[in-house]
Amino acid sequence: MKTLLLNKDEVGSLIDLDAVLEAVENGYKSFNSGKVVQPDFMSIELPGSHACIDFKGGLDLAGGYITIKSSAGGYKGNPELGLPTGMNTVMLFEASTGALRCVMDGTWITGCRTAAAGAISVKYLAREDARTLCIIGAGNQARRQLRAIIRVRDFSEVLVWNASPQALDEYVREMSEETGLDIRKCETAEEAVRAADVVVTTTRAHRGPIVEKEWLKPGTHIVAIGSDMPGKQELGADIFKEAKVVNDSVDLCIKYGDTQHAVKEGIIKPEDIHAEIGEILLGKKAGRENPKEITIFDSVGMAIQDTVTVAMLYEAALDKGLGTPYAFFK
Repeated sequence: MKTLLLNKDEVGSLIDLDAVLEAVENGYKSFNSGKVVQPDFMSIELPGSHACIDFKGGLDLAGGYITIKSSAGGYKGNPELGLPTGMNTVMLFEASTGALRCVMDGTWITGCRTAAAGAISVKYLAREDARTLCIIGAGNQARRQLRAIIRVRDFSEVLVWNASPQALDEYVREMSEETGLDIRKCETAEEAVRAADVVVTTTRAHRGPIVEKEWLKPGTHIVAIGSDMPGKQELGADIFKEAKVVNDSVDLCIKYGDTQHAVKEGIIKPEDIHAEIGEILLGKKAGRENPKEITIFDSVGMAIQDTVTVAMLYEAALDKGLGTPYAFFK
């Protein structure tokens, strides 16, 4: 048996965002059909630093694969060594045998499956007549969210705000050229949010709430992406009080997502959360029910998103003859 090794460039050449969207949607359905085994993730932090490695793993019974993904971040001295400050690696195992089928760079995987999650929520929860999209943040994930979302909905205007004016200018220039959309920078987050039908937050979420309840129009859909650890926050907790709240995983979001703050402050209880996104995709729970309700999709990311995406890429690599086979044993 040989294990396939795929580097970052090889994985990047296999990325088909439409295929990732389909895979993640199917993964959510599997999760809420009882076909996923997904333990809590583990984080190991280097004492006295912000450097850490997170490990997420899970079993997809429908697909027959198990994945373990390591996400390293906060290694500020790495650039001096010629290394990125953050790195992702994924191992794909055959569930029936335990055989390690593939080891691949996970940089593209994490970014694209997260973008797919946001787009899926827009597809099922945003108003049909939503035309103005707001993106808070101007980094890589802000770019990926835009690329994915415009595959499921048409927007006439995109408003963007970021704390760094230079990053904001670069985003507007680059993404306007790439998409051909009318993309406009805003002086404040409030300016962008007040005009939006859909609000996507993609910051590092270290500074506390960025989006305030009084800025939101009736019928706004919010995609909360940046909060994925205890203490992180992008949304004012009071937004949750009268909103329809949808999580990727309730268990994870009340610990790590923006939902954690609303629960800790007693604004909502876990049983007040309307649904997990997979329940809506399966028709077990309703999506948007009227044009005036505010909907929130809070996503911290799940192993099943990685598993379905990695399995798809592995099988595509085999079809195309990409990667380097390696024999650990004979």
